[in-house]
Amino acid sequence: MPLQSSSAERLAASIPDGARLAIPKTAAGVSMAVTRELVHRAARDLHLIGIPTSGLQADILIGAGCVSLIETSAVSLGEFGTGPRFAAAVRTGAVKVLDATCPAIYAALQAGVKGIPFIPLRGLIGTDVLTQRADWKVIDNPFGQDDPIVLLPAIRPDVALFHAARADRSGNVYVGRERELMMMAQAALRTLVTVEEIVDEDLMADDSSAAATIAALYVDEIAVAPRGAWPLAFLDRYALDARALGEYAALARTEAGFRSFLDSWLGNEKGRAA
Repeated sequence: MPLQSSSAERLAASIPDGARLAIPKTAAGVSMAVTRELVHRAARDLHLIGIPTSGLQADILIGAGCVSLIETSAVSLGEFGTGPRFAAAVRTGAVKVLDATCPAIYAALQAGVKGIPFIPLRGLIGTDVLTQRADWKVIDNPFGQDDPIVLLPAIRPDVALFHAARADRSGNVYVGRERELMMMAQAALRTLVTVEEIVDEDLMADDSSAAATIAALYVDEIAVAPRGAWPLAFLDRYALDARALGEYAALARTEAGFRSFLDSWLGNEKGRAA
């Protein structure tokens, strides 16, 4: 079936309040275009899952009151430090945090891909994070003696959301080396993607692109959003807008400053293509 291109606004509208929403690390391809529309429509009670971390995207959604729970290994703006709205929400208890590690997030996502209810993982025994996660269980290895191991519940997001370089007209999405995007799409009940462009070539027809392409079977809706990750960097297509990120980090230290940022961001239709 030929691809029917959607819009960032429609993708955001299809993410229900209360959804378990998987989002990728900053370098993998963040759909800031849909993030903006989620804030614009005042999404609420989202359960964010950072695969395995997040940054500006999560910080904005938390500051805008869209998030009630976040499961991640970090919320960082890189050289600009911890996400200020995330830090404020943690201090006040406005958002519940399910602390995790990068290997734990990836392992639990793999369980979601495989359709199994849990997965074992080493490397967590003796760490403080176990005291924060009642849903992580320590058991004795049934095939060994005196060999404790941790069981993690599978991550099965309601929605996976990310930005990619291109899709073809059959709905296949090229993600290159960012393999966690493929896992996100396979584990999630629905996958929503913004792309820089839609191309006429069949991305599954050539071995050089097929291995790095998510089959249309796992993709529910696609919207074209040129520079859709801005102000974040996206592959080799555009660099991080360090000035914009620095301005955000400075403003978002206070609630009033963050509200000033939101007023400008939501009201500036040209911002996404700056």
